[in-house]
Amino acid sequence: MTAKKTNELTSGRLSVQILLYSLPLIASNLLQVMFNMADVAVIGQFSGTAALGSVGSTTTLVNIFTGSLLGFGSGISVLAARYLGAHDWKDLHETTHTSLVLSLALGVFALALGQGFSPLFLRLLGTKPELLPGAVLYMRVYLLGMPGAALFNFGNAMFSAAGNTKKPLQYLTAAGILNIVLNLFFVIGLRWGVAGVAAASAISQTASGLLLLRALIVSGEEYGVAPAHIRLTRRKVSPLLWLCLPAALQNAVFYTSSLFVQAGVNSFNATMVAANAAAANADPLAYDVMAAFHTACASFVGQNYGAGNKERIRKSYHISLAYSFGVSACISALLLLFHRQFLGIFTSDPAVVQAGVTRLFVMGLSYPWSAFMDCTIAASRGLGKTMGPTVIVLLGSCVFRIIWVYTIFAYFGTIVSLYLLYIVSWFITAAFEILVYRRYFHEQTSIFKKKPVVA
Repeated sequence: MTAKKTNELTSGRLSVQILLYSLPLIASNLLQVMFNMADVAVIGQFSGTAALGSVGSTTTLVNIFTGSLLGFGSGISVLAARYLGAHDWKDLHETTHTSLVLSLALGVFALALGQGFSPLFLRLLGTKPELLPGAVLYMRVYLLGMPGAALFNFGNAMFSAAGNTKKPLQYLTAAGILNIVLNLFFVIGLRWGVAGVAAASAISQTASGLLLLRALIVSGEEYGVAPAHIRLTRRKVSPLLWLCLPAALQNAVFYTSSLFVQAGVNSFNATMVAANAAAANADPLAYDVMAAFHTACASFVGQNYGAGNKERIRKSYHISLAYSFGVSACISALLLLFHRQFLGIFTSDPAVVQAGVTRLFVMGLSYPWSAFMDCTIAASRGLGKTMGPTVIVLLGSCVFRIIWVYTIFAYFGTIVSLYLLYIVSWFITAAFEILVYRRYFHEQTSIFKKKPVVA
């Protein structure tokens, strides 16, 4: 590997570099959102409101599984970025192959757990009896793609750590097109309904994971995969788990708190459940675009931490935060302006559209403020600190939300009082995350020599 490739996140103009690094990630995340929206649109338009409600009832549970894999991958990316920044090729090689084994094991575990306990989880959510059979079927078929999703997140983590965000985009695009084609074939052609949408997702996830793994095998890079070396290296298991498990737990906890929100939504009628499912498609549209800058933040902080560049760490955090807030504000403005057109993509039922407007307005005004929480968590993770941020998220975005559901929401009993818990919990969690990050920054960089930085 050339010095230019391994050092591209540790030198150059940060404001331009972070943007160029993030643009392929934004495109990748937007494509994934669009493909997921296509799933919901196809099922809503061609299989009816009941099928849409069944799929919508699984959203939080799906996010727990996929979010855990994503969090695990972000921990891999941080450690790989640190070794790339320090030019420590031996540790990088061992980390790559050990993390591949651990990622695949987590994907298989998620598959087994979901197959066995999806009915129980969905009942605990309060899924309506008429929606439960479709929801269970969707989960069991969808989760067949978990090992493939684990492979994709591993590959994405390695390429992102090295500053190559274009390669995952290429394979995600191919898999997404496959997903849409299979959606149309299974749902419209074969009339498989809920099972068809889930099968299309599982197949496309597996394809994207295998393609990205192959790309790492043939890359010839220091962070690439050599099949003969795929094994657990004992001395790498502990640091990987220390970084990856809290990150995975953090995402799982964050989405687990949404189980109580979903239970609150399920206390309303089937129209409101379907409306929430339709309007909730705006969430990944905002979150996943913002997540591109959070990924950039973790990678830039991680590489520059490995290179010992204090000022560049500081600038990476501030620039990523500004980008994340700004792009989310733009997305929110568009959603507020074109709310009915957006909801019309997923349902033609006027009552569902009308009910969905409320969620879209409340959340549209809330999305930008989550940047302060998520980008700060990414920066702490880039410094190798995950336990503190995980505890804060557990308290601020899980415990607090549960308390809100059983107090504020229980008292007012309106859908608005339920949705408002998001922005309040983001403010509280972000405040504590920022305080902790500032302490981590000073502790972790106190021994660094000052180096020049170009913003």
